Amino acid sequence: MLNLINIYSLTLDELTNQALALGLKKHNAKQIFQWIYQKQITNFKEITNIAKSAIPILQQYFSINQWSIKQINIDPLDQTTKFLFELDDHEKIETVLMKFNYGYSLCISSQVGCNMGCKFCASGLLKKVRDLSATEMVMQYVMVSKYLFTKYQQKISNLVIMGIGEPFDNFNNLVKAISIFNQPFGINLGMRHMTVSTCGLAKRILDFAKIYPQVNLAISLHAPNDSLRSKLMPINKAFGLKELINTVKKYIKLTNRRISFEYILLNQINDQDVHAQELAKLLSGLLCYVNLIIYNKVRECQFVPSNRINMFSTKLTQLKIANTKRLERGASILAACGQLRAHHEKK
Repeated sequence: MLNLINIYSLTLDELTNQALALGLKKHNAKQIFQWIYQKQITNFKEITNIAKSAIPILQQYFSINQWSIKQINIDPLDQTTKFLFELDDHEKIETVLMKFNYGYSLCISSQVGCNMGCKFCASGLLKKVRDLSATEMVMQYVMVSKYLFTKYQQKISNLVIMGIGEPFDNFNNLVKAISIFNQPFGINLGMRHMTVSTCGLAKRILDFAKIYPQVNLAISLHAPNDSLRSKLMPINKAFGLKELINTVKKYIKLTNRRISFEYILLNQINDQDVHAQELAKLLSGLLCYVNLIIYNKVRECQFVPSNRINMFSTKLTQLKIANTKRLERGASILAACGQLRAHHEKK
């Protein structure tokens, strides 16, 4: 028996080549893409504008299977929705849907677990088991997109790859997934509507910029000096701030794109005026802004959310550093990366 090819694993060019090899027409690939991504079918028999003789061929060589949703949590205050998916090998990942005034944003995972070990993050509570395939990254979008349209007749407008895992630690699958997200006749999500977040794998930042210069890049910074950042984020011992900032300068020169730095404010840890001053000095002259984030409390970690976000923001503004404030979301549903999966696994 043939091992079926998961239809969600293919770019449009790959599906076109597969279709031609099976005796189908070139334009059939575009039709199939439209039906699976735009009309969200789950059975090839639902395709009505393709030759009937093509359906058995598709069924013989391709699968269109989807996952089961293990759990859905909805925050009653801001409607943030967290999905816990069970994969084919019974591993579990999280995906978060957030509603903003500009539309719906989806945050997807890139790995099962995470080895980066950031001290404040729930993703690393259960170590990395494996990378997600490009298919599994795309499937998160497919599943949530269908849920959103069925329930609210709405579409996802922005995608962020900053859920469980370090995307640049799964580089090749990340690159292919973004290509599928961007494919015409399919999801057709614009490059500037996608953001990839990294904790600072400097060696991959320029590699990514050369492939996808239009995709937004966010760097999880969270500390303004090496001593503090190394305590919070072990990756800093491999790629210190000097190397990271020098890489960012090259990235900006290469892409001419503004970069964002994520900065979670932790009470009495990194939220004082002196930290704002250090941060301003570190980022001075860069085409960037700082995204200040209220910490989403993780029960297994000792950190406490700061109440100084407004003061910290004001100080950065005074020091000529552009910044935004991202308010806490999904606090009542374990919405921080990895919380729901860790909670479920430890039951």
